[in-house]
Amino acid sequence: MPTRFFLRFALAKKGENLNRSRCIMGVSIGIFVFKPKEMKYNRILLKLSGEALMGENDFGIDPKRIAEYADEIKAVVAKGVQVGVVIGGGNIFRGISGASQGMDRVQADHMGMLATVINGLALQGALENAGVNTRLQSAIEMDKVAEPFIRRRAIRHLEKGRVVIFSAGTGNPYFTTDTGATLRAVEIQADVILKGTRVDGIYTADPEKDASATKYESLSFKEVYDKGLNVMDMTAFTLSKENELPIIVFDMNTPGNLMKVIEGTHGVGTIVTN
Repeated sequence: MPTRFFLRFALAKKGENLNRSRCIMGVSIGIFVFKPKEMKYNRILLKLSGEALMGENDFGIDPKRIAEYADEIKAVVAKGVQVGVVIGGGNIFRGISGASQGMDRVQADHMGMLATVINGLALQGALENAGVNTRLQSAIEMDKVAEPFIRRRAIRHLEKGRVVIFSAGTGNPYFTTDTGATLRAVEIQADVILKGTRVDGIYTADPEKDASATKYESLSFKEVYDKGLNVMDMTAFTLSKENELPIIVFDMNTPGNLMKVIEGTHGVGTIVTN
């Protein structure tokens, strides 16, 4: 984490001693060190749903919403946090929905993967407009628009302060972007998966349908299994559990929440751990 130095200049007679300062050629230089607030998580994998990019629209990408997300990500990058991002494609096309209407499942899933590349390009543009260096990587090779996913290259980008956007899921049909996000998080050795949603955590029931639903502050993986709570699909959830990778579900649409979660602020979101 970077440390900021502030210099205090004051006139003084040559040789005069000042508290916490050193006099050189008649100028006193006082050095004060202020350490920024420590982040609880230093490398994160942020999972966003494609539907989140719609904003108030019924389809596609809302430029205002994606610009807001870019500003949130920019703020945490400025604190030295390394950020990887996975976005779903449900705002454009969802493979399983196409399959349910008679399409071949493999082809439908490939279409869904391409939708995540479109969303990745949109987020990349918004981040770079905000002054954030990025790299878009794809699990399906398309070298004209994205780098191929290479684990060591992705980690090096993160170490250089670039936001890495992982698109096209795992590159294989029958796997969700939740599974893709968990796999990438494990591969880049992320400290946590942050699942940004439109609700502020995990509830006993759907809070948009049940006014009596109450929020959990924390849960174990076993409790999520036993209670039948819907956090991620079972493949992604099991992969996270087996690799002891915590998951935090939080409201991405509330300004400042991403920063609060990374700082470890109590009461923001719900954390799932072993």
